[in-house]
Amino acid sequence: MKIKIIGLNLLLAFGLLWGCSLPQQEYDLIIRNGMVYDGSGKSAVKTDIGINADTIAFIGDLSQFKGKKEIDAKGLAVAPGFINMLSWATESLLIDGNSQSDIRQGVTLEVFGEGTSMGPLSEKMKEEYRKEGGDFKYENQWTTLGEYLTFLEKKGVACNVASFMGATTARIHVLGYQDRKPTEEELKKMQDLVRQAMEEGALGVGSSLIYAPAFYAKTDELIALCKVAAEYDGLYISHLRSEGNSFEKAVDELLTIAKEAGIRAEIYHLKAAGKENWHKIDKVIAKIDSARKAGLEISTDMYTYIAGATGLDAAMPPWVQEGGYEKWAERLQKPEIRKKVIQEMKTPTNQWENLYLGAGSPENVLLIGFKNDSLKYLTGKTLAEVAKIRGKSPEETAIDLVVQDGSRVGTAYFMMSEENVRKQIALPYMSFGSDAESLAPEGSFLKYNPHPRAYGNVARLLGKYVREEKIIPLEEAIRKLTSLSAEKLRIKKRALLKEGYFADIVIFDADKIQDHATFEKPHRYATGMVHVFVNGVQVLKDGEHTGAKPGRFVKREK
Repeated sequence: MKIKIIGLNLLLAFGLLWGCSLPQQEYDLIIRNGMVYDGSGKSAVKTDIGINADTIAFIGDLSQFKGKKEIDAKGLAVAPGFINMLSWATESLLIDGNSQSDIRQGVTLEVFGEGTSMGPLSEKMKEEYRKEGGDFKYENQWTTLGEYLTFLEKKGVACNVASFMGATTARIHVLGYQDRKPTEEELKKMQDLVRQAMEEGALGVGSSLIYAPAFYAKTDELIALCKVAAEYDGLYISHLRSEGNSFEKAVDELLTIAKEAGIRAEIYHLKAAGKENWHKIDKVIAKIDSARKAGLEISTDMYTYIAGATGLDAAMPPWVQEGGYEKWAERLQKPEIRKKVIQEMKTPTNQWENLYLGAGSPENVLLIGFKNDSLKYLTGKTLAEVAKIRGKSPEETAIDLVVQDGSRVGTAYFMMSEENVRKQIALPYMSFGSDAESLAPEGSFLKYNPHPRAYGNVARLLGKYVREEKIIPLEEAIRKLTSLSAEKLRIKKRALLKEGYFADIVIFDADKIQDHATFEKPHRYATGMVHVFVNGVQVLKDGEHTGAKPGRFVKREK
């Protein structure tokens, strides 16, 4: 007994001398024998992890210690929970807080705010949400962005949640859908909305500049909003004004905003859209690299597919959409305007982003989401197929569908090259975002076909591009999905397997993780993810959801 006490005292002394934490007698959970990727980009180490409550308490040999619960992770990869840098689960989580399609890929943090955010909302905006709601029915019980994220947490979600403040949301709140510059007083109101969101914990300002009314915002307006976010070390993150004909010019605008506002900046879903623009990716990467060398903090994210998904609004000029959907649909029914829109849809231009032409042909435009039940039978058909059925041109058909559906109509555009996807994945500052909802193959989610990235974006990265094609090693992919993204977002104590950090942890089979969703059959879960913990609570066990909802509102550190 005396020898044991002396040994313990020596161990304690060495621990204090070297600043090391010491293992306890018992843990709430011990994960044993896993190949631990800590999220830093270092190679895996076979070791154990001890967890108490929501925190990683010890990493090291725990063979002599016990856990109230234990998991043998032999032969499996253990990593920090993954971050979805561009999530559209804003409404799907209100319908189903389980976040199944992303949890089953290891996503433990959903990041919202591409252009629009779920707050702050005026009463008029709330009414528009209620009126234009599609298959997702919910009661709006919040006003500010912080209130929305707090509402999600209290309602119960399996994943953590965070958001950017939408530049478009600020504009609609103050200007509505008008195509004009804000007055000095109006711009100040928009800045005040950004400041309020930043005080609540928003990550920065997000824009989406190809869509009306965001398209109407000039560079100086965006700089003014970003200056406020910069005061809080926020990030400016943008769907560029062009990913096609004016791709390089759009990147220049982002660099200008970053420099003038003194803000860090990220490009949403980096891509060169349209075959005639594919070659521009090298010049854009060179621009980004040059800016980084000059001291600007510029980064990017992407999804792992050659098709994007948005709406038929991206096939029509912004001027016809001024005033919101009702005004847009009203104009489309006037013969002279209809004729002009059809002509502009068919004419190459650098003045606005025409994804219809970017796709190359109506065969590459896939219709995936309708609001009107009478049109849902067209889900999964191309614009060319529907045009043939109706005996009209593809342009006329697109216009008719927007009017008849009462919405912009969910649409996938096949526009990118596999070569560029591989090249982008390898960029050291590249993170990943699904640009999609988090779904389940049940209920109202089955009323439309999502882009398969909703079910497979991360699994496709880890299966196809890491394991099969070896574009980057697994430890680097995990770094991009975890600590790299957290650093951009200024999120502390997450996204690393480190003592004292929150226990957002994923355990998966690196040899088996795989996506299965396709455009024809998109509602298919990825496989290979075995266990997932969010804030120390198990939400995925042996590949099945536990029903637990321990997700929290994650704020940017002040």
